[in-house]
Amino acid sequence: MKPDCPLCRQDGGAVLWRGPRLRVVEVGDADYPGYTRVIWREHVAEMTDLDAAARAELMEAVWTVERVQREVLGPDKVNLASLGNMVPHLHWHVIPRWRGDRHFPDAIWAAAPPDRDPAARQERRQDIEARLEQYRRSLAQAL
Repeated sequence: MKPDCPLCRQDGGAVLWRGPRLRVVEVGDADYPGYTRVIWREHVAEMTDLDAAARAELMEAVWTVERVQREVLGPDKVNLASLGNMVPHLHWHVIPRWRGDRHFPDAIWAAAPPDRDPAARQERRQDIEARLEQYRRSLAQAL
């Protein structure tokens, strides 16, 4: 553990599941309901810092999150990202995406274009949010 690392000091979101070597958290981004992170417990920066078994365990969790998002939330696309430029602690972003979301088709970290249809986006957000509890339960069960 590294005391100045935010993912060592904090959970990084609302914990949906915790195992001995990783945790899965919901980010809580209003523009991206269902946005989830898979965070390795030990402070390492890169996938190659892990042995093969640990890499397989981490990626199996990432793929499980993606599968449950697709089954329960029904996004048009799921984005997977492991960046670590801002926080060099190994974690994966699993982001359900819908056509017409705030940044689609660009990355969620890109500059947001003008909001062309806020009413439609709000309606879609409410529909997704209505399925979040089922997503949380299904994910905990799958992990």
